[in-house]
Amino acid sequence: MYKILIVEDDMAIASAMERQMSTWGLSVKCVENFQNVLAEFTEFSPELVLLDISLPFFNGYHWCSEIRRISRVPIVFLSSASDNMNIVMAMNMGGDDFIAKPFDFSVLLAKIQAILRRTYDFGQEPAVLTHREAVLNKADASLTYRGEKIDLTKNEYRILLTLMEQKGRVVSRETLMQKLWETDSFVDENTLTVNVTRLRKKLEGAGLTNFIITKKGMGYLI
Repeated sequence: MYKILIVEDDMAIASAMERQMSTWGLSVKCVENFQNVLAEFTEFSPELVLLDISLPFFNGYHWCSEIRRISRVPIVFLSSASDNMNIVMAMNMGGDDFIAKPFDFSVLLAKIQAILRRTYDFGQEPAVLTHREAVLNKADASLTYRGEKIDLTKNEYRILLTLMEQKGRVVSRETLMQKLWETDSFVDENTLTVNVTRLRKKLEGAGLTNFIITKKGMGYLI
């Protein structure tokens, strides 16, 4: 049974959603303490969050950002303010979908089922990761760009895999070294720098300039 956390301060709407989703076989909890939504999120540990934008104390964007610091759980924004700016903001803050109020419960159900199925039912990670036409195939540890194969060493592959799995997020040097340390070889700061430099040269040689960005004092970012 999937658990859904509803973060909605209009109790009439929240109660209606809770009743309806319970009939769909979902386990539902409505947030009560809007001063500390994150505590209720952590305690309930839901598989999906329905999050209103306009809330007491802190808005939905704030709580989305807080949840994203600790979890990749799907977040669906709910709002009567369905202008383009709010929709774009919701997606940029880490939301997975946006539903305008008032909404039809059948549409809400269809959206929830689609996201849950996409996130959990298949039970497997994608076999390939893509960015800017570069395709990293996890099945054979190969990288291709516009049909051309780019040869990678084991460490270069592990670095690129880690960065592409966290696409859009800064990955610390410590995290990358831990990933490389899973191999038999010892990895220090200098070894990581050499590997990243060599990987960058290979990518640039194939036409992928500025593919890996350095965030000084933080780590690397794709």
